[in-house]
Amino acid sequence: MQNPNFSSGPCSKRPAWNIDALKSAPVGRSHRSALGKERIVKSINETRKVLNIPADYLVGIMPASDTGAFECAMWSLLGPKPVTVLVWESFSEGWATDVAKQLKLNPKVIKADYGKIPDLKSVDWTNDVVFVANGTTSGVKVPDYNWIPANREGLSLCDATSAAFAMEIDWSKIDVLTFSWQKCLGGEAAHGMLILSPRAVARLESYDPPWPMPKIFRLKKSGKINKAIFDGDVINTPSMICVEDYLDALDWAGKIGLAGLIKKSQANLKVVEDWVAKTDWIEFLAADAKIRSNTSVCLSVTSPEVNALPADEKGKFLKSITSELSKKNIAHDINSYKDAPAGYRFWCGPTIEEADLKTTLAELEKVYHEKIKSL
Repeated sequence: MQNPNFSSGPCSKRPAWNIDALKSAPVGRSHRSALGKERIVKSINETRKVLNIPADYLVGIMPASDTGAFECAMWSLLGPKPVTVLVWESFSEGWATDVAKQLKLNPKVIKADYGKIPDLKSVDWTNDVVFVANGTTSGVKVPDYNWIPANREGLSLCDATSAAFAMEIDWSKIDVLTFSWQKCLGGEAAHGMLILSPRAVARLESYDPPWPMPKIFRLKKSGKINKAIFDGDVINTPSMICVEDYLDALDWAGKIGLAGLIKKSQANLKVVEDWVAKTDWIEFLAADAKIRSNTSVCLSVTSPEVNALPADEKGKFLKSITSELSKKNIAHDINSYKDAPAGYRFWCGPTIEEADLKTTLAELEKVYHEKIKSL
């Protein structure tokens, strides 16, 4: 049966997933019990293994998804140096707002429009630098990590929630990285991962922020990093059902391997690229293939008939197409993000199958041509 789920978060479950994957979850048991702790520690260890995380980096589970993990990093580490925030879509815009208005650090914000990316070579690395590896709402990714110097003074803080498990990560250029379970592996929501380099740990232990620190952000104990958090003693209670689901996804991912996961996502992007190349009414929001995301693939309708419509009418027309596809159980949740230019967004991460994309794109074209006759 075709999988119609193309949401960019929570994302599609792995192929052949069913509820039986959760039957071993230690429900009704404490996460601090021997059994609960074992499942949590295993999820940390398997994350490290699949992503090839260096042995001297710390890996921990945080509350409140990628947002909680990344906020924790910013609140705990930023302040001793000037801060630069790279912005090219809504989530990075949110990080810039928090650094400026909540932490009041007066950051330098380098901004680009949707579909583009800032000049990465212009970044001043005497600063701490906040960026996303992949703009989930704009379909734009960093092309590589060569723009980050090995001898940087500042820390690199990377939100990689829609990149981890689907794109290469150069760990030598990363000091902080976060992601959530519900993105590339299609896990359940509300839990985030926080990965810290030795440089980040050194900053944490040498710096005390001047602002009050909420309990769920407290990574230190007696002036030192609380290593127990990264050994499975989570700050607040996780869902053991969600942990079990993440373990199932990690088991699936481990069998394919990181290179295989990346290859699957890139093959999915190629399906969309081939379709766009032969379709005269649609283009990628990210025109430059070097920065085009292979997970959150964003598309713009370019036909004169549609673009002649007022903005609100254009949005309604495009949503009428997605609504039709959803009613037919062909494709769910493919509207552009609410703050992004009107268009379509397909999740093309490794849990998506090429055949499902091909079927859906063919149906999208069919419905589009049916609807365009009404204009």
